[in-house]
Amino acid sequence: YFYDEQIRRFLLQFTRAVSGFQVEYGRDKDDPNKMALLRVPVRYGDATRNAQTIIQENSANNLPSTPLMTFYITSLAYDRQRLQEPYHVNKVSVRQRTYDSATETYETTQGNAFTVERLMPVPYKLTINLDIWTSNTNQKLQLMEQILTLFNPSLEIQSTDNYIDWSSLSVMYLDRVNWSSRSIPQGQDNPIDIATLTFSMPIWISSPAK
Repeated sequence: YFYDEQIRRFLLQFTRAVSGFQVEYGRDKDDPNKMALLRVPVRYGDATRNAQTIIQENSANNLPSTPLMTFYITSLAYDRQRLQEPYHVNKVSVRQRTYDSATETYETTQGNAFTVERLMPVPYKLTINLDIWTSNTNQKLQLMEQILTLFNPSLEIQSTDNYIDWSSLSVMYLDRVNWSSRSIPQGQDNPIDIATLTFSMPIWISSPAK
């Protein structure tokens, strides 16, 4: 059995990349001349049944509050164009510093030395949709202007800081922008306006290293 949370780590990095954005939300109560800023929460859209039932308070009448950003995986496809020698084994020599368990610190002397055999990872293309829930056009324009300027042409991410992990680096490409989920004429229903951004990420899924 082997599980290293590799796809999960890329989802966490995607969450960090789209977190921290704010929108103006009226006037500041302490300073009327200053606009109040509201941080937009980000959630993974593929919620389990139990968690979603708790969030909706066991009712189908509760709608998500806005502004809100949710993302979910739309596809995970084998990327044949990035295929390399599948049986390649890369060897790297690693020397550790001596670790003192009493003081829980590393000393300046050399400790264990060993060789790591890294097996060729498998290339995949991960596609993620980011839904931006807004209650008015002004909120959408604010979020779009902050997000779209980051991808010129891409945004580099790193899934782990492991020194010998040769598959940790990846990039996020913005492929498509669907400005609105509403159709004209809208009819009698007035759903929440959702803008969808489609991102693609070339990732690697690795086997355990020897």
